Amino acid sequence: MFTDSHCHLSFPSLKEQLPQIRQAMREAQVDRALCICTTLEEFEEVHALATTYDNFWSSVGVHPDNEGVTEPSVDDLVQRSALPKVVGIGETGLDYFRLGERTVADMEWQRERFRVHIRAARLVGKPLIIHTRSASEDTLAILKEEGEGADAAGRAGGVFHCFTESQAVARAALDLGFYISFSGILTFKTAADLREVAQFVPLDRILIETDSPYLAPMPHRGKTNNPSYVPYVAKLIAELKGESLETIAHATSGNFEQLFTGVTA
Repeated sequence: MFTDSHCHLSFPSLKEQLPQIRQAMREAQVDRALCICTTLEEFEEVHALATTYDNFWSSVGVHPDNEGVTEPSVDDLVQRSALPKVVGIGETGLDYFRLGERTVADMEWQRERFRVHIRAARLVGKPLIIHTRSASEDTLAILKEEGEGADAAGRAGGVFHCFTESQAVARAALDLGFYISFSGILTFKTAADLREVAQFVPLDRILIETDSPYLAPMPHRGKTNNPSYVPYVAKLIAELKGESLETIAHATSGNFEQLFTGVTA
């Protein structure tokens, strides 16, 4: 019924409790999950989750926040993306939130890493899983510079995951042909503006996720998040759009299948 389109089940706080989490998923009718890779070093572990369990899939990528790790080449990403059950490229993108004493100009390494992921995704025809925080202008500009667009030839497309940006950014992402994914942040009391964005995004372009182990939705905020909590996000979207929970579950799971070709119930 429900699909968690973005989780980190290889992280220690979750992998140690995987049997309990899978049972909780079954009880919550969460049928599938996409396990997200954040470094090349962890790829084998993430990919093993996908090949071990029939309702897990994996991505390959290096998160923009990760420094001091193996820097991916286009070939690194292309080779790993050809393995069974690897359905997306990322988590990739830009994050200027924790610049510290650095300037945006100092983050050229991050922008180049993003371009490498886009080029790999276009080569293999698999969607991008995009992280953008305090960097939406550059994120959108680089996607356009690298040939992404709703009508672009050879486009990779993809999803802006854990969306927290403005309606204007959502509109720009949709205009480029991307999906928008909402996490437990949507349920937070402080997220009134984000709920307006969720109302705006068309139902055929929405995904839901946990981004677990982070961002547990209300009423579990503060706890370790896991995929069994993703129905709370769906429930709020149903309320915002005046639809049944079943409608939201069906639409978001269908969108997941549409975006990540080869994923089925």
